[in-house]
Amino acid sequence: MVGDKPMSPFWSPERHLDRRPFLQARGAITAALRGFFVERGFVEVETSILQISPGNETHLHAPRTDIMRPDGSRASRYLRTSPEFACKKLLAAGEARIFEFARVFRDRERGDLHLPEFTMLEWYRAGAPYDAIMNDTVAVIVQAAQATGIGTFSFRGRTADPFAEPELVTVGGAFERFAGIDLLSTISGGEGNRAALAQAAGGKVRVAEDDTWSDIFSKVLVEHVEPHLGQGRLTILFEYPSPEAALARVKADDARVAERFEVYACGVELANGFGELTDAEEQRKRFTESMAEKQRRYGEAYPLDEDFLAAVAAMPEASGVALGFDRLVMLASGAARIDQVVWTPPAGER
Repeated sequence: MVGDKPMSPFWSPERHLDRRPFLQARGAITAALRGFFVERGFVEVETSILQISPGNETHLHAPRTDIMRPDGSRASRYLRTSPEFACKKLLAAGEARIFEFARVFRDRERGDLHLPEFTMLEWYRAGAPYDAIMNDTVAVIVQAAQATGIGTFSFRGRTADPFAEPELVTVGGAFERFAGIDLLSTISGGEGNRAALAQAAGGKVRVAEDDTWSDIFSKVLVEHVEPHLGQGRLTILFEYPSPEAALARVKADDARVAERFEVYACGVELANGFGELTDAEEQRKRFTESMAEKQRRYGEAYPLDEDFLAAVAAMPEASGVALGFDRLVMLASGAARIDQVVWTPPAGER
């Protein structure tokens, strides 16, 4: 509603005219980034949206559907939350440098920075250390800013210069600096000590009785750390604690941290990258634990993709990253909300 007047549909000429500059910026950024990757020897891939497993992270939720086989029987499939599983199978197949503008889907997500259907830009490099992917990510963000001619990103009163030298800060350093918590002292043998973190975070965040180490970590990250990131320039937050490794490998010289990083601008998370885990049994263990926690919390769990786990064991050493393309377009075009930079908003919305 605008005052007492209902909002016109997105396809009304007047409203589309307001959104069109952002959509033109999206096209310019897409073209620039395709050129960026092709010039560097990457192959663009298109992987399937329907998957046996949409991903096995506790707090990610995927739409589910049934497909009908020729014999009339039905099989459950999910709309992917990321193309990661499929891309890593292609690494196992022998592809060395790949990228994809992937349509992905997530339930329970809607807001100025979230859509239930959005575009993820992912790329992977065989044989590359994860700091090389960090450098790629910064270069991609710079390319987007150059494509639109914007000088400064801004969002909700925060600004960041995409051309300035990025700030590098470890997760442990950020927790010490912004929350006064010695995070790594609450990790031993790759496991988080819930009681130790709860004590350290007491008075800083609300800690519920059933909060896990990861829950407390996330609360401190969201409430005390993320608002300070990407202020004035990009921030690369790296060396995530090993309990939050997800699909990243643990660092060889310090089992308390993993080869995982995130990139922020204006307090907005833009990218999440890994030095990829190639230990299939460790990956199975992490997935199994995540799905047990998902079942406990949400009453559902997704199947494991056995084909993916087999590919993990066969894939080469590699690094990769997932970047929220719509968020990048939003910042690089000067839009205020993510739905301004997509050609059509979520179904059922105006």
